[in-house]
Amino acid sequence: MKKINYKKKICYISVPAQIINSVSSSSLHSFLNVKTSKKNKSNFFNLRNPKLWAFSFFLLSILGMVLRLSLCLSPFGFGDFCGYPYYESQLQSSDTNASPKSHSGTRFNTTQAEISNAKDRSLLKRVEKNETFGGESHLITSNIEQHDQNEFWKQPDGLGYKPCLDFSNEYRRESKKIVEERRKYLMVVVSGGLNQQKIQIVDAVVIARILGAVLVVPILQINLIWGDESEFSDIFDLEQFKSVLANDVKIVSLLPASKLMTRPSEDGSMAFNASPQWIRSHYLKRFNKEGVLLLRRLDSRLSKDLPSDLQKLRCKVSFEALKFSPRVMEMGKKLAERMRSKGPYIALHLRLEKDVWVRTGCLSGLSSKYDEIVNIERIKRPELLTAKSRMTSNERKLAGLCPLNAKEVTRLLRALGAPKDARIYWAGGEPLGGKEALKPLTSEFPHLYNKYDIALPLELKPFAKRASIMAAIDYIVCKESDVFMASHGGNMGHAIQGHRAYEGHKKIITPNKRHMLPYFLNKSMTETEFGKMIKKLHRQSLGKPELRISKAGRDVTKYPVPECMCNQSTSTI
Repeated sequence: MKKINYKKKICYISVPAQIINSVSSSSLHSFLNVKTSKKNKSNFFNLRNPKLWAFSFFLLSILGMVLRLSLCLSPFGFGDFCGYPYYESQLQSSDTNASPKSHSGTRFNTTQAEISNAKDRSLLKRVEKNETFGGESHLITSNIEQHDQNEFWKQPDGLGYKPCLDFSNEYRRESKKIVEERRKYLMVVVSGGLNQQKIQIVDAVVIARILGAVLVVPILQINLIWGDESEFSDIFDLEQFKSVLANDVKIVSLLPASKLMTRPSEDGSMAFNASPQWIRSHYLKRFNKEGVLLLRRLDSRLSKDLPSDLQKLRCKVSFEALKFSPRVMEMGKKLAERMRSKGPYIALHLRLEKDVWVRTGCLSGLSSKYDEIVNIERIKRPELLTAKSRMTSNERKLAGLCPLNAKEVTRLLRALGAPKDARIYWAGGEPLGGKEALKPLTSEFPHLYNKYDIALPLELKPFAKRASIMAAIDYIVCKESDVFMASHGGNMGHAIQGHRAYEGHKKIITPNKRHMLPYFLNKSMTETEFGKMIKKLHRQSLGKPELRISKAGRDVTKYPVPECMCNQSTSTI
């Protein structure tokens, strides 16, 4: 056989540039210089052998694809190399690159644009990390799931309702006299937590208007439970409060010098459901000779059913005049922006504290250990029990009188279509059972955070001993959320519900506890059947406009339609 001479023959193979680029030149050089010691392999590994080149580039192609995939999933910002953006590793403030602390796993977002651009949405099975504060991945596999998620974030139809505070001509005429008043001064002391204080401040303004008196800026009673010594201007914007109400009530920071040394006439026995007539008949004659009256314990004493102009005034105070102070607003808005930096978020007001379980006469559902803790506390302090004493805890739960625990909140959110990668902000005190109480939520929705998780180091330090300011920060983040839900009503839940309605009926979930809990206990239902039933029960409980006048005794600051909001189909009241 004639010996073939390879010396003068050169073989060229066309190779895509990105394959060569995916391997370093040093790696290629070392690969090409490999020497074999065995004679039976020398022909194959001869650099002039075409088979060797073909085999080499085949291996390089595989290696290039592996490197490409690793870059796509790299946590160092090579997402654009793969055709989709890589999301930053942590939510960050708009004015800093520092990363907030975290206690939860994290994921990447699958954006709607990516899903809508998929060629075959029914076959979409793409693993993407949804990152907010850590790292974990999941599968989006179902078109139905995606539809449910889109529905979950969908905002309710506000029916065109907008703020509408047109006061009557009579109210305006009286305003001219009232704002010039200099003889009667009303002082009030407000107590309780932040949202109790807000309710009393609103009522104080209305009472001052009814009496035609000058209102001295309300005094916040020192909270003995939390040791909070905050003053009005620490929490609220005092100048905003005065200026917005300038045409409704005269407001001063202090009594005039001529009245500082007088002992005010004091009254702490306002009747429940007090009407304007009752207030005039009891308090106009109580002003002392210097014209100073001091009122205490206003909480929920003033009637909820007032004349239209006074209802409008309530809304004006609650939603427009009573704003938080600039530094509180700045902190709250900053945390809200961090929560939204990766898309929409849910806010929960969880009532899982020990005192809540004690007061409601309910059990946490954690274990017999914690049930015993609650029962002992209830025996020691029977005055705390505000629930109907003849009902058992189970009867209270079935009657819808108990807070939802974390397991029930989780199942409700899941049934309503909340995506697993949803970011959730939770407000509330320390839960009975600590982290164990939140496990059902964190297992299903790992992106669960409170203000301490997303605040940067030292950001909250100035407010450390200011419970009312901390509550105000929670209020702001909850109000700004895309979806809000309270596990057990309460003053904060009601206030946020009304505020979100006034700002355009942003979505809230009002758990229909009395009707849904039997389905929670029905173990024969499939999750699909359960989900359908839960959605049906909550069809009218997702933040649509609801008329206050449809039920007596409703607070206009929770249901601002129709007195404080109107649309084209309604006339000004």
